Amino acid sequence: MLSKLVEIDSLGKILFKKNRRSKTISIRVKPFTGAVVSLPFYASYKTAEDFVYSKKEWIKKSLQKIKDVEKERVIFDEKTQFKTRDHILKIQYAETDKISSYVSKSAINIKYPNKISVASDEVQSEIRQGIIKALRKEAKEYLPVRVKLLADKFGFKYNDIFIKNLISRWGSCSRKNNINLNLHLMRLPDNLIDYVILHELVHTVEKNHGKNFWVKLNSITGDAKSLSKEVKKYSTVWF
Repeated sequence: MLSKLVEIDSLGKILFKKNRRSKTISIRVKPFTGAVVSLPFYASYKTAEDFVYSKKEWIKKSLQKIKDVEKERVIFDEKTQFKTRDHILKIQYAETDKISSYVSKSAINIKYPNKISVASDEVQSEIRQGIIKALRKEAKEYLPVRVKLLADKFGFKYNDIFIKNLISRWGSCSRKNNINLNLHLMRLPDNLIDYVILHELVHTVEKNHGKNFWVKLNSITGDAKSLSKEVKKYSTVWF
């Protein structure tokens, strides 16, 4: 069995999925998807359930947060004028039995059967997945280049860069100096993207948010606290 639904007290049904790429047990909570637990093939479902129970309060808070987001859900349709940095959303019904999304050079192309309403959960979910595909593509093309440029300019060294669809952070820096960046950074203005990148690069030499961290970051950005406040006006959880 590669996946199964498990009823967890006060959390409801949680999807557990075995993944060949997973080396540890991890939990992801996303709007319109809920909580999904990934675990290595060698790990038992019982071990994963115990891990979920140990993170129960965090999961509960995260599920409540995404419920609030889902209440304000945007409905996309053929008349919606929406674009990311480089892609325009194009939605159309077609003579097909399958809902599909395809990201071309300049568009997010969504096709759905004319027997299904564009407002249905299935179509709306595919549209959102299409937008995420476009943001991920843009992020992978833009962010690593920008990180290298800023690291070289200010004399930072880092190990590797990972682009992720994060729910609560714009970025992070590991103890091994791996830089993790949220693909939703592509929704921010360029100066705020640079601020987040520089924030994480400073963490390669200052691992906490102590005085030395802010002195270093401020010397580079000029007004780190103000930029931090600007970033907080945006949400990592979208539509």
